Amino acid sequence: MGSPRRRGVAVLGAGVFAAGLLTACSSQSGTTINLYYAPEDTFQTVVDNCNAQAAGRYHIVYNKLQRGADDQRQQMVRRLAAGDSGMDILGLDVTWVPEFAEAGWVEEWTGADKSAATEGVLPGPLETAEWNGKLYAATKNTNVQLLWYDDRITPSPPATWSDMISEAEQLKAQGKPHNILFTGAQYEGLVVVYNTLVESAGGHILSDDGKSVVMDAGAVQALQVLKDVTSNGITDPSLTNSKEDETRQAFERGNGAFELNWPFVYASYAKEKSADDLAHFKWATYPAVNAGTAAKTTIGGYDLAVSAYSPHKPEAFEAALCLRNKENQKFSAVKDGVPPSIESIYSDTTPLDPGKPVDAKNNPSMDTAYPMRDTILAALKDAAVRPLTPAYQSLSTVISKVLSPPSKIDPQSTADELRSRLSDALQSKGVIP
Repeated sequence: MGSPRRRGVAVLGAGVFAAGLLTACSSQSGTTINLYYAPEDTFQTVVDNCNAQAAGRYHIVYNKLQRGADDQRQQMVRRLAAGDSGMDILGLDVTWVPEFAEAGWVEEWTGADKSAATEGVLPGPLETAEWNGKLYAATKNTNVQLLWYDDRITPSPPATWSDMISEAEQLKAQGKPHNILFTGAQYEGLVVVYNTLVESAGGHILSDDGKSVVMDAGAVQALQVLKDVTSNGITDPSLTNSKEDETRQAFERGNGAFELNWPFVYASYAKEKSADDLAHFKWATYPAVNAGTAAKTTIGGYDLAVSAYSPHKPEAFEAALCLRNKENQKFSAVKDGVPPSIESIYSDTTPLDPGKPVDAKNNPSMDTAYPMRDTILAALKDAAVRPLTPAYQSLSTVISKVLSPPSKIDPQSTADELRSRLSDALQSKGVIP
């Protein structure tokens, strides 16, 4: 799972998918490059720009995958497992690269293509595109969660989780909004929160090579934090059903003092609330687990890979580089709210059309679209990635199940259960269908 995005409404189903395949089979000019990627509101404009740049040498067709990450992965896995040559560029969630690389489904990036794909990319996002010391994808965008709060309720952000819990308890005693809101449902969002806590505590779920389970003291401490935050009446009653959007909505309704969520919440808050409310909507990096340390927040995002079965690999590499180049990452950032993986874009204050004045609605810049860009960048510079392993899908399923509901966690026994069940998951053969 990467993160929620501001995407247009797409009607999904067998009929629409079949229509997409028909479209993909008819090239307007040159070689057809079939791109399979998640729905994103203005990404077709990026595709159109790259097609114009190709000047007829190839034509990219944007085949929209389903909205759900699991459904996206399942469609690509099934087609690649069958050796389908109709897919050229694959949009991969940042947790999928090891799996697809290990299965032999994606091509390694080498030479000039690799140099172009890695230039200026932040280390955390770049790590998600690598496996066993080789590059198997180009980063398209990244993402990282922040701590969101209303400074009329909490004038300054808490430094640690312990501080946040104490402040929430005090606010509750005063009859004020007090809940700590985060993604507590049994799915990938809960895994993201737990991984952030583990990394922030200096712990490890797996070994660095992804081949064995560690579940060290930091991983146990992270379980204790989850237990503490969910056992004191300071989380939303619907925590175990809360995903990203439910968490966002709860904060907008005034049901919380703190929200841990992706940056998409800012645009939503700006749309739903008054200008005065927006002026008090603040953000900070995640609270630390231990005083005197910094949090290491789990990143999301998408990478672009070239299918090993593509009959047009040179063109596919070129097209993928265009789709995620600096200009197009900036466009997608300000138009679709997906943070760039290229560091220099965060300090680029020019609008999309440099010949016209900055206009937050019609000619935005990173300044207007990302007032929290410096905080995002700070978090990304010391970010955490989820365990890199071809078996990640199995591990994620196990972790979310064992941790749900978080209030029932017993740190040491839960750690023991995770250690045992994750070890079994690592031994699974093949790829989950």
